Amino acid sequence: MLDREKEEERDLELQLERTKSVSTAVQSFSPFREFLFVTVVCMSQFMTQAALGACLSPLDIIGDSFHITNPGILSWLIAGYSLTVGTFILFFGRCGDIFGYRILTTVGWFWFAIWSMVAGVSVYSNYILFIFARTLQGIGPAMLLPNGLALLGATYRPGKKKFMVFSLFGATAPNGSIITSVFAALFSQLAWWPWTWWSMAICCFICGVLGMVVIPPTPSAARGMGLLELIFELDVIGATLGVSGLVLVNIAWNQGPVVGWEQPYVYILLIIGAVILAAFFAYEIKFATHPLIPFHVLNANVSFILICVACGWASFGIWIYYNWRFLEVIRKHTPLLASAEFVPPTIVGLIAAFTTGFLMQKVKPSWIMLVSMLAFTLGNIFCAIAPVHQTYWALTFVTLLVIPWGMDMSFPAATVILSNAVGVRHQGMAASLVTTVVNYSISIGLGIAGTVEVHVNNGGHNPRDILKGYRGALYVAIGLAGLGSVSSVAYLIKTRGQSVQEEDETSAEIEADFERDARGEGGGDKEIETSSGERD
Repeated sequence: MLDREKEEERDLELQLERTKSVSTAVQSFSPFREFLFVTVVCMSQFMTQAALGACLSPLDIIGDSFHITNPGILSWLIAGYSLTVGTFILFFGRCGDIFGYRILTTVGWFWFAIWSMVAGVSVYSNYILFIFARTLQGIGPAMLLPNGLALLGATYRPGKKKFMVFSLFGATAPNGSIITSVFAALFSQLAWWPWTWWSMAICCFICGVLGMVVIPPTPSAARGMGLLELIFELDVIGATLGVSGLVLVNIAWNQGPVVGWEQPYVYILLIIGAVILAAFFAYEIKFATHPLIPFHVLNANVSFILICVACGWASFGIWIYYNWRFLEVIRKHTPLLASAEFVPPTIVGLIAAFTTGFLMQKVKPSWIMLVSMLAFTLGNIFCAIAPVHQTYWALTFVTLLVIPWGMDMSFPAATVILSNAVGVRHQGMAASLVTTVVNYSISIGLGIAGTVEVHVNNGGHNPRDILKGYRGALYVAIGLAGLGSVSSVAYLIKTRGQSVQEEDETSAEIEADFERDARGEGGGDKEIETSSGERD
């Protein structure tokens, strides 16, 4: 017990030192350097979504260059990237706590650049190298996202400035995907598709160099640690079990549509992955001294919200993939025209992000979560029922206006609800867990939808059957979003007696602790994690 108290005191002192060092450094920045600092950190969110959008608009062009005809393999070009982003975020957030946010952010940018370059070079090889490069590319954003959020959380005190910075961070997501899809379409139609990835590599390299210059150093907790102590601090065993289980389950779901579920190795991978995940939960609950996920602080509220996030964002992954396929394959629109048609979410996303920030101060987060799930549901319904020859300005345009509200309302609402549920000491874990569920759900949702598609499209030999497969996949998205809506209603009923003030008590505690940290005072026995950021 005494040793545990000493560990908590040491962790709190390190957190105090880290927060003060970053905050003090940024306060001494010139306006231009602070602008560069915020830009580099926000670019981590922008480029994470950019790597997703870069594959959406030219998907058929890339597939044709590799002679890919199986739609299941095409979905792997996107799912492999989301797989690694989702599975490694928690671990790299912990690494940032131990080794310093600046180091992990810098390494993340250069890793991102290297594997973006390899993705482009794969044009001289085959699609296996491209998928391999895309999968490893996702490790870069897994380093950038939690540590970028942690830098912002440690830098800015609660207030309008912090709200603006975090709103900018969130608003870059839809813009990153859409803007990059436009450039990807331009490169693919007018030049050569590998230039999309080489340009991305150059951009990541520049961000990495700028990060080395403008991001202030953060204290490292690894100083003086032995190898064994470091292994336990990083929870290497738990991370290995968790990552292995998630990867195997994801591979099974995304490989099933490619080779068929009758192949023994597909369901064997699924079973082994499920067993390893069970071992992960057992280890984290009973044996881990520094668990990646402290299950003892999670409650029923967390379960409701994680179900909402998982279902909503899985439906979004299906929607964005099959909406692009519908426009390009069924309606025969060029990648450039389809990219232009996807412009509305960039504008609506900005409006939704700042509207959500305003509503969070006036409305219970549970209501915001419900609205976001309904937006996911309606957006998928409009996409699924859109007639082939209907004008773009009818249901297609409407679905592009509705879906951004699901994206930009669900993430902040989930982060706040989880932050309030787990308490002051686990704020970073809450944000990191939400980010993990978001990205992993996109990948696993594509696998589930792909399985339905190949089972209902009769081989996909003509446009009618192809459309039937797309509709089947979108019906899965409607079902998932509907389940998220039901879960959000259940959570709303469960918490109907709470007021906005009661739900925001923990947020007030966090702000009070930040004030104490800024004055250099102790925080009692409270330990604030910022491995993956704070609520905005």
